Amino acid sequence: MPSGAAISMAQSPTGGHSVALPGRAWHPRGVTAVDDSLDVRLLLDLESVVEAELSRHLAMHKPWNPHDYVPWDEGRNFAFLGGEDWSPEQQRYSQAARSSLFVNLLTEDNLPSYHHEIAGMFGRDGAWGTWVGRWTAEENRHAVAIRDYLVVTRAVDPVALEEARMVHMTEGFHAVHPGLLHGVAYVSFQELATRVSHRNTGAATGDPLAEQLFQRIALDENLHMLFYRNVFNAALEHSPDSAMRAITETVRDFAMPGNGIEGFGRKSMEIAVAGIYDLRQHIDEVLMPVLRYWRIFERNDFGPEGELARQELATFLEGLQVQATRFDDRREAMALRLGWTD
Repeated sequence: MPSGAAISMAQSPTGGHSVALPGRAWHPRGVTAVDDSLDVRLLLDLESVVEAELSRHLAMHKPWNPHDYVPWDEGRNFAFLGGEDWSPEQQRYSQAARSSLFVNLLTEDNLPSYHHEIAGMFGRDGAWGTWVGRWTAEENRHAVAIRDYLVVTRAVDPVALEEARMVHMTEGFHAVHPGLLHGVAYVSFQELATRVSHRNTGAATGDPLAEQLFQRIALDENLHMLFYRNVFNAALEHSPDSAMRAITETVRDFAMPGNGIEGFGRKSMEIAVAGIYDLRQHIDEVLMPVLRYWRIFERNDFGPEGELARQELATFLEGLQVQATRFDDRREAMALRLGWTD
């Protein structure tokens, strides 16, 4: 779920949306009332679906080791052990790539909060609980691999990274909308956004080994997306109107985990302007593929409430397309604003 990108739908100084990698923002609870009885029914009725999806995931997942992707021969001691501390001339890659690496790792680091949220939503029993444990273990591996890589290569300032980690993890993460349907809808989009962000971050470094590492992580994120997307598809069949409302509110209020990272505004702008993760990609590579899989605009099983939510979604997506076009048109001007002269 966490791992990589962060996109906030908050207005940016440019008049569009602020976009960047999958990260998560802190939000107070209670934004939306939770139908506890529906959550309980879904947990029980979808247990067999979760069990099947868990089996599919385990069959498709290929084991890998974080240490295999770290160039350990490039490592050396820092001053505490008699070596040399980090200095700016040691950093690697473009400013946008470093910002993306920074956001992606800090997003992954916040795993304890994500685990708390998902365990509270799914429980710890049966197939749901087994998935919680498996997903958490896989996500933790991503943070281990990225941190080892960045520290060994000294691609970014490790002190700044640690200071930001302390702040970000202390703030934690709470879902914008509580409840099972909103939660599964959110991670269906977020995991795909993370896959796109990780893939593009690796490519932005221009480093073949970094690209290989982030492609490996992106494969995991894609499998996570498939799990959540397929489970939510069953929820749509189970409770179409409630599920449609959850989709609309999730897309409308979408905010990735890295929102709470210090300096996120500028980092998200750098990431978006560089084309690592921008609003157009969010629409074309994240929102629309999932919505098409769920056949949101072809379904005929919605009641009045579901139809209303679907129309609200269509209207919102139209506006989002306009904002993405505006951002694309102003990309060059924003690059100059960031001080990029290339």
